[in-house]
Amino acid sequence: MALRGVGGRGSGVGQSEPPPSSTFCPLPPAFANTRPRPPMKLSEFLEACETLGLLRMIVTSSAAVLEVRGSIEKLFYAELPKGHYANMHQEGFEFHLNMDRITQVKFETGEAKRGNFTTYAIRFVDDAGEPALSLFLQWGKPGEYAPGQVEAWHSLRDRYGEQWQPA
Repeated sequence: MALRGVGGRGSGVGQSEPPPSSTFCPLPPAFANTRPRPPMKLSEFLEACETLGLLRMIVTSSAAVLEVRGSIEKLFYAELPKGHYANMHQEGFEFHLNMDRITQVKFETGEAKRGNFTTYAIRFVDDAGEPALSLFLQWGKPGEYAPGQVEAWHSLRDRYGEQWQPA
């Protein structure tokens, strides 16, 4: 029995005859030349988050929750024995994220706990499958985001995908 379609139609690799038309379904032209997305670095994504403006950054542990308002800006990086860290110093708080522990990034929308509006979040999931960091678009008045803020969130989601694994 001849292998069919291993090397692609007409390539001659592993194929002695074209597959029967009843089993062959070529990709539509729009998908024929698509390639898998190259792996993206978490540092590049964090820098792209500067476009989001004011955020509520939330870190949760088994015993506490810390929420701060700020924007992602002026990141710098350090390689330490525990991993590669993204760092940021702002008035009122410092931020240190062990990028080696982040295995997935997810974009999520939800319904606000207080009020009737959509929330926009980015979750950084650690190697234990738990959210290590959540970034929520921060509003002035409930549901009133800064001009361009929601569009920037959608743009990042479109660019990186609804969920992805950093390289």
